[in-house]
Order: sequence, then C-alpha cells, then structure tokens
Amino acid sequence: MCRLAAYIGKTIPLRKLLLDGKHSLYEQSWQPKELQYAKLNADGFGFGWYQPDGHSAIYRNPMPIWSDANLGDLADSLHSDRWLAMVRSATAGFSSSIDNTQPFRHGAYLYMHNGYIKDFNSTLRQSITAELANPRIASLRGLSDSEYLFALLRQLIDDNPQKELAEVIKDFIIWLDTNIKHGEALLNIIISDSHAIYALRYAINGDAPSLYYRNKADGLWLASEKLDDNQDWSAFSEKKLMIAQLGSAIDWIDL
Repeated sequence: MCRLAAYIGKTIPLRKLLLDGKHSLYEQSWQPKELQYAKLNADGFGFGWYQPDGHSAIYRNPMPIWSDANLGDLADSLHSDRWLAMVRSATAGFSSSIDNTQPFRHGAYLYMHNGYIKDFNSTLRQSITAELANPRIASLRGLSDSEYLFALLRQLIDDNPQKELAEVIKDFIIWLDTNIKHGEALLNIIISDSHAIYALRYAINGDAPSLYYRNKADGLWLASEKLDDNQDWSAFSEKKLMIAQLGSAIDWIDL
C-alpha cells in the first residue's frame, strides 16, 4: 500500500503538491491517517512531470522521502502543469529498489498504482506475462504487481491503436475482473499522457483504498488523503474513471 497525489492545471512548483499543506504527501509518508495494512510509507518515493516541450520525466528514490537531502531544492526548482507523486509502502515480497519504485514511465505515459493483488506471484503474474509480447516482457525491470499491471495496460494500448485511452482502460479493468475472479485486488490507479490525467478507484473482492479530489480554479488535485483541512475535497466514487484534461471540464465514465 502507498499514498499518492496528482495535479493538473496551471503551472506550479513541485513543492505545492509534495511538501505544502497541513497533511502533505511528505507528512503522509510517516503519519498517514487512512492507510490500510501498513503504518508507514518508508519504502521509497517518486514523482513524475511534463517538461515545457511535452516530454515526461521522473525522479525516483528507493529510500524514505525524509532521507533525501536534495528534495527541498528540487521541490522549489521544478515546475509543471502536471504532477504525479507517490510515497511507497512495499507489499511483502516486492522489495525496496529503484525498479519497484513508482511512478513508472513509458514515452508520454506516467503511471502509479496504489493497492495490491493478493498472492500475485502465484495467481496473476503468469496470466499477465502470457498477454505480453516479447519486447514488453523484456522491458520489465522490477517484480511488483504494479509494474506488471502497467505492462498489461501498455500492451492493450499497443494492440488497440484505434481506441481512446479511456476505452483501453475499461478493457484493462474487464480483463482484471475476468482473470482475478475470486481473488482480491485493490486498484487505485492514476495514469497520464501528453494531454490528460486519468484516475480510477477500484477493487475486486475488497475495499478500494481512499482517494479524494479537489477541483479549483487553478487546477485539479488528487490525493489518497486530503492534503489540507479545506472543506472542498470530495471522496472519489468507486468504479468510476475520471478524465481531466488541461483547460477542460472533468469527465466521468462508469467502469
């Protein structure tokens, strides 16, 4: 389990998402309020953003976020109109390493998963691997269920170039529902491309982790736990896909 946050809107410094706020993501690494199955998020952290030319970038560190002496300068210096960030609590069997630390990136896509698939190694790893083309298998670097889920989603994107990303995400969820069946999976996922952020709160035979959003004039904020005491945070409904584009209204799709 982990805690995550994301933003899309007017350009802001990383600090505003990661460090500011009475209950910032930084604080959630050591004092979460709604974390299930763990007490700390001390198994690494990372963030992703888009540069002015539209290219994606990531920074990941497998150590606790409070141990990174460079973070303050990075948080003040980096600016973007889209941010994804996470503090990690590693699921048993998925060690703390740079390859298991999110966000993951592929081209214009940035991806984060908060949750787990119970008994992933014995129940779903082989099924996902069977869906992947050899180049996709070769691209895997870590062992986590999160990375394999991202690989599956990327494979579905490659296999369906005519489909919008929202449609592919629906196919992705249908595949998981079909293949997990009686198992348990917690699937809060945020993915971004060069235009939008897509977010979903979903669970199979379990309770989805907490997720909130706040839509303001400056932009849309997403977080596992409310980043401050403002009353305009709303709980994210389960089995809904949110699509937030720069300069556009939010769209919702049933999953």
